[in-house]
Amino acid sequence: MEFPINLFKQALKEGRPQIGLWATLADAYATEAIAGTGFDWLLIDAEHAPNDLRSVLAQLQAAAPYPVHPIVRPPTGDVVLIKQLLELGAQTLLIPMVESAEQAAAMVAAVRYPPQGVRGVGSGIARSGRWGAIDNYAHQANAQMCVLLQVESRKGLDNLAAIAAVEGVDGVFFGPADLAASFGLLGQPDHPEVVAAVRAGITAVCGAGKAAGVLTMDPTLSRRYLEDGATFVAVGVDITLMVQACRALAAAFKPRLANDPRGSAY
Repeated sequence: MEFPINLFKQALKEGRPQIGLWATLADAYATEAIAGTGFDWLLIDAEHAPNDLRSVLAQLQAAAPYPVHPIVRPPTGDVVLIKQLLELGAQTLLIPMVESAEQAAAMVAAVRYPPQGVRGVGSGIARSGRWGAIDNYAHQANAQMCVLLQVESRKGLDNLAAIAAVEGVDGVFFGPADLAASFGLLGQPDHPEVVAAVRAGITAVCGAGKAAGVLTMDPTLSRRYLEDGATFVAVGVDITLMVQACRALAAAFKPRLANDPRGSAY
C-alpha cells in the first residue's frame, strides 16, 4: 500500500490558498456531511469541542473518502497525545497556544521519528501505517507530517519571528479571539487593533517563508487576509452556521426573534 501524500502540505508549499471550515459538532455523521461540500480542509477541534480520541478517529474515517484534508487540533501541545493522534492517521496538526521557539521546536519533534524527533514507534498496530500494510511507513512519515502552530497571545506575537524560523514548522495560524483577549479586547476579534496585528503577523510569517492562516467568519476580512498572503483560511464554523440558519428560519415565522444578535463564532 502506498503512503498517503499530504496534499494540504503540498499546496501550502506551492502557495495555493486553502479554504477551510471548523468542524465542532464532534460527530462523524456531521463531519461526513460537510466533508463533501467543497472545502479544502476541515478542522477537527478537540480544544473547544467535546472530541476525544475515539470521536476524532471516527471523523478521520468519515472524511477519508472525500477530497478534503482533515486537520486535528488537540487541546494542548502534549507529546503523548500528539503521538496518539498521529497513530489515528492524522497528518496535519494545529497546536494551540504556542508562545516560544522552544515550544515550537518541541512540537516539531513530537511528530517526527528519531533521530529528527521523539515520536514513538508503533505504526504497525495503528491506522497510521494501515496496520503494517504501508511498506516502510516509519521511513516515509516524517516528510508527510504538517505542523501548524497557533499564535494567539501578545507573548506569541513578540516571539513570532523566532517561532516562524523553527525548522519543520509548516505554518503559523492566528487566533483572533484569544489575541483580542490578550489585548484587553475580549469578544472583539474584529477590532482594528487585532486585525492590524493579524495582518502584520501574516506578513511576517510569509516573509519567513512559512504559510500563514487565520479563522474569521467575516467574508471581507477573509478576503483581506488572503490578499495579505494567508494561504490557509477558515471561513466558517459548522455549528455556528447551523445555529444561524435555524435562527433565521425561526425568525421568519416568529418576528420577535429577527433582531437576535447572537451567532458569533467566538
